[in-house]
Amino acid sequence: MKQLKCLVVDDEELARILLKTYIEKTENLTFIGSTENPLEALQILQNQEVDLLFLDIQMPELSGTSVAKIVNPKTRIIFTTAYSQYALDGFNLNVLDYLLKPITFERFEQAITKAKDYFQIQNQEETIIIKSGYDLHKIKLEDILFIEGSSEYVTFQTIDRRIMSYQTLKSLEASLPNQQFMRVHRSYIVNRNKVNSLKGKELLIESYKIPVSETYMEEVKKILF
Repeated sequence: MKQLKCLVVDDEELARILLKTYIEKTENLTFIGSTENPLEALQILQNQEVDLLFLDIQMPELSGTSVAKIVNPKTRIIFTTAYSQYALDGFNLNVLDYLLKPITFERFEQAITKAKDYFQIQNQEETIIIKSGYDLHKIKLEDILFIEGSSEYVTFQTIDRRIMSYQTLKSLEASLPNQQFMRVHRSYIVNRNKVNSLKGKELLIESYKIPVSETYMEEVKKILF
């Protein structure tokens, strides 16, 4: 198990100290810093790798939910808050866990167990095996730009080739990590890390234009932008 790099963002000093203490006495966690300023946190996230972000929801300059919408999906979030009514926000933003203050070490450990399980699975799922005719292709998930469905076939568009496979988009969607891939149209799944911009009703991924249906538009805006 690799060391998980942890950043704490909370405008309460006591909360930052408590979480730092918990992190430093937990195996496989590395404390890389803390800040009361969510804008400073965004700069840290741009400049270094962060695996786990302990993020308060109610902060004066920028809310935790706003920060969560723009954090790279590779950084997993554990919300920390004194208000239970924000649990639904955590669910909608697909965060790893939701810790209600005052946070006990026992509850902290439960969240970390969930986080370790997640990252262990991720390490095992960095590649996908695609069956195309009689051939098997081993592809890195990060190399997939988008997947297009057509009847009982799907086409994987990677950074350097296209691979057609006999399966449905619906069955494939269930097997992909949802923190990296998302459905944006009945015929398209995109790699969230590869999206460049949204123009009108189309996502731009490199030189490709991917249609976004009305059904998914609000979710696309909420999660990707």
